[in-house]
Amino acid sequence: MSSTAARNELIETLVQIALAAGRAILEVYARADAHGARIKGDGSPVTDADARAEDIILAGLARVSPGIPVVAEEAVAAGRVPETRGLGFYLVDPLDGTKEFLSRNGEFTVNIGLIEHGRPVLGVVYAPAIGELYAGAVDGGARRASVDGGLAGPWQPIRARAAERSAVRVIASRSHLTTETRDFISRFQCEAFVSAGSSLKFCRVACGQADLYPRLARTMEWDTAAADAVLRAAGGRVVTLDGRDLEYGKREQARDADFANPGFIAAGAWNPLADD
Repeated sequence: MSSTAARNELIETLVQIALAAGRAILEVYARADAHGARIKGDGSPVTDADARAEDIILAGLARVSPGIPVVAEEAVAAGRVPETRGLGFYLVDPLDGTKEFLSRNGEFTVNIGLIEHGRPVLGVVYAPAIGELYAGAVDGGARRASVDGGLAGPWQPIRARAAERSAVRVIASRSHLTTETRDFISRFQCEAFVSAGSSLKFCRVACGQADLYPRLARTMEWDTAAADAVLRAAGGRVVTLDGRDLEYGKREQARDADFANPGFIAAGAWNPLADD
């Protein structure tokens, strides 16, 4: 990204796109059980809200970044996959946490992330039902704002905290807390343990409300990219189990599909693998 001014302008534009997608999601959310939910080929649920939000985001990105490819969850499911190798590109999850959407706990998010050289460099995460908005750019810091009536309030800077292995605040998935994940968590002395849905887990670590988010079950790059960018911008890290930074744009993987993530550990300003 060429300059701080250009980066901030892009963030503000992506925020407006995310807010518009959030409004469409809330219109569907207000229809009680009439979400048009169905099951995709991979066994995951999708709703009318996913499709409406993705259409809004794709149209917005085509206006603001017409030359940048966009990898979006529902488009990929429909077989529309752009070329990304050697290119910067966007990763979009229009509604992360569809299970949370269907259970009506409010912990679902709109996610728009920008990838350059395999790294998430900028991201916007918006939780429309609970009015939480996060944004971050690597080397530019991270911030959050409250949203009321569809309008974002003033930005507040956020920073991940350093933790000690003897007093770790752990956050984990409501829907994917596997035995393997529990075993990893048992390596630490947990000061607190909380659950949350969707990409909000990354954002809780970015805010210093949690220290560790292990995810050893399968995810896709669009699930993580935007919030990963926010966490890295806040001074945190997202690493695979061998200690390498989680990378993006993974194609032609021998053991998994394009854009599938391995297990990873998201943490604040400390190294949870240092003593392993």
